[in-house]
Amino acid sequence: MIPLKLKLLLFFLLCSAAAFSQKQKTTETVVIKTAIYCDHCKACETCGPKFEKTLLKEKGIQMVTLDEKAMTIKVVYNTKKTSADAVRKAISRLGYDADNIKADPAAYESLDSCCKL
Repeated sequence: MIPLKLKLLLFFLLCSAAAFSQKQKTTETVVIKTAIYCDHCKACETCGPKFEKTLLKEKGIQMVTLDEKAMTIKVVYNTKKTSADAVRKAISRLGYDADNIKADPAAYESLDSCCKL
């Protein structure tokens, strides 16, 4: 028979392990280099909503910040629901380059002329 102290120790260790596993970080931030050719993308009627509304509809994406001067998109995402590569692909589907992933050609053609090269 297992002594009471050993049972209590095992119980404490199991509870501690369960609590530790629940505290794992589930969000990450990635800064993605892109190519933005206009100086008003955030205010643009077609571009602004693409970044803010369309990307936020992607599974796991929690926050999007566009910096048109630095030509970057900062994305906070849930690592249990998506990945940095999936975020890059979602940006590509909007018509913009995302690090080493080129913009989807059809999506790029649908951008306003001010947003193209």
